[in-house]
Amino acid sequence: MNPDQTRHVPVMLQRCLDLLAPALEQPGVAEPVVVDCTLGLGGHSEALLTRFPSARLIGLDRDKEALRLSGERLAPYGERATLVHAVYDELPDVLARLGIPRVQGILFDLGVSSMQLDEADRGFAYAQDAPLDMRMDQSSGISAAEVLNTYPAGELVRILRSYGEEKQAKRIVSAIVREREKEPFTNSARLVELIRDALPQAAKRTGGNPAKRTFQALRIEVNGELSVLERAIPAAVAALAVGGRIAVLSYHSLEDRLVKQVFAAGAANTAPPGLPVVPERYQPRLKLLTRGAELPTEEEVAQNRRAAPARLRGAQRIREEAE
Repeated sequence: MNPDQTRHVPVMLQRCLDLLAPALEQPGVAEPVVVDCTLGLGGHSEALLTRFPSARLIGLDRDKEALRLSGERLAPYGERATLVHAVYDELPDVLARLGIPRVQGILFDLGVSSMQLDEADRGFAYAQDAPLDMRMDQSSGISAAEVLNTYPAGELVRILRSYGEEKQAKRIVSAIVREREKEPFTNSARLVELIRDALPQAAKRTGGNPAKRTFQALRIEVNGELSVLERAIPAAVAALAVGGRIAVLSYHSLEDRLVKQVFAAGAANTAPPGLPVVPERYQPRLKLLTRGAELPTEEEVAQNRRAAPARLRGAQRIREEAE
């Protein structure tokens, strides 16, 4: 294997495979289709192709470098793997282009890939100095530096509070605005240092690196992650055939809450109260496959520290939409 790929340890891999297995091993489905909406370095995809030898895989990623590396990794599977440069909310368009009306399995592994964190020049990691880029697709969109240097103070406060759940947002943004007037931000080390200096001592003693929440917030803003996810999860549920299954790994409460809401709405009956018999059109479309969000085991976290914040939710499509 390419040394680039050995860095990547897929999170909760066995549990994801077990969750999707009943949908990808259904009797009567000769060539089940499974979509890896967040291909990354192809760890989950490789395992899916290996475990389910009759399955066809569609892999999506907005990062061209990830597509190149995973393409090398998945080359032995030939035409069973189709890799597409796309953001995961484009799933309906991708399936339409490929002539695939419904799929049996869908996997999301949200957040930043190991490759993006490990490559210094992408600017995702606060532990090393790098250009403040943070774009998952470096061919489009604005960088984290542009956000820091051009957004109004009020908007920056909103982003840090909403996407980073940063209690000290006002204090950090005041320091950013003061510093950017002297010199625009270009690199991560200066931002990390500014955050350390801006925070009160008590805030620095809890929750790991004090820059973590600000970097998360900037990354979500730069890549439009939550607005993309808001569109993507309902679209993915709609793409499932009856009996099909979806598994979603999320890494912070904002993502997990969004997934939980979509799954809960699909698993609820929507009948007006008081009906003696609930008509078919009001019956749930989804069955929840996890009790709340499942967490990685202690052993897995010990082997792969990036698994620690992971939350896994699964659901199964149990009926068609009402006409």
